[in-house]
Amino acid sequence: MIDILSITGTIFVVIGAGYLSVRLGVFSSGEMQILGRFVVNFALPALIFRAVSTQPITEFANAGYLGAVFMGSLVVFWSGYFWSRRVAGERASASTFNAMGMSCANSGFVGFPILLISLPDVASTALALNMIIENLVMIPLVLIMAEYSRKGDMVGNQITRQIAWRLVRNPIVIALVLGLTISASGLTMPTVIERPIDMFASASAAVSLAVIGGTLASLPLREIKAPVFRITAGKLLIHPAAIALSFFAVSLIGVGVQNEQLIAAAVILASTPVMGIYPILAQSYGEERTASLAMLVMTAASFFTMSLVLAIVLV
Repeated sequence: MIDILSITGTIFVVIGAGYLSVRLGVFSSGEMQILGRFVVNFALPALIFRAVSTQPITEFANAGYLGAVFMGSLVVFWSGYFWSRRVAGERASASTFNAMGMSCANSGFVGFPILLISLPDVASTALALNMIIENLVMIPLVLIMAEYSRKGDMVGNQITRQIAWRLVRNPIVIALVLGLTISASGLTMPTVIERPIDMFASASAAVSLAVIGGTLASLPLREIKAPVFRITAGKLLIHPAAIALSFFAVSLIGVGVQNEQLIAAAVILASTPVMGIYPILAQSYGEERTASLAMLVMTAASFFTMSLVLAIVLV
């Protein structure tokens, strides 16, 4: 158990450093936003590009892994959406981002650093496979649902063009596509390009975790309400359970994953808090307050839930 706590403790020490840096006035909230933009536009894309481009393309033709993460995430998303919309009676836009909070993991900012410590042999492969689902399936789904909730009179092809335009400009998607292209071609990157990418990628883990802590420092705890706890439970408890069950389901239809470390990595990634761009996307649709508070609560609670998941899957 001490080994497990040392893994999660390492991550939360860095998050705590970011939190204290804002609380103590070392950085302002605005400066943390600048660091966040650096991570999103440079460090994380470089990390994803390096992870994908250095792996054989056959590593990504993993139907069992992709199918399990795809199925588990979609089940949680739609369950969360219909519960919020039909049972809790919330707005379509609120239900969309409640569902996103339950089903979109922070694979790059939190999950990958944990995998580097706990399962380094499969960390890059798991990150790349998760990024395929998150960036090419889950984020477009959220954007489609959010656009329909805000612009019900907009025709389908207009929404499609708008979302496609957002995706083609997304640095993470660009890095993912370029990385897959390099992997498929078998080309080797020249040193003058490879080294700067490595430098940016190496900055990703520490800076991104500190940014999470700094971002949380300015959120008012008194505004936490019931939906926040529902989103938190969905993400930290239901999502990893759904991913684990999905791997069992795909094995029953003959496309199971033989590498047990990859399965463990997928469950660990699902146990992380929601992705860092969650409140940023929600802000465009007026749902940033609940999204930010949910990220705060689940980040704090995830120290305990991720420790439990690690203890279960790493036995």
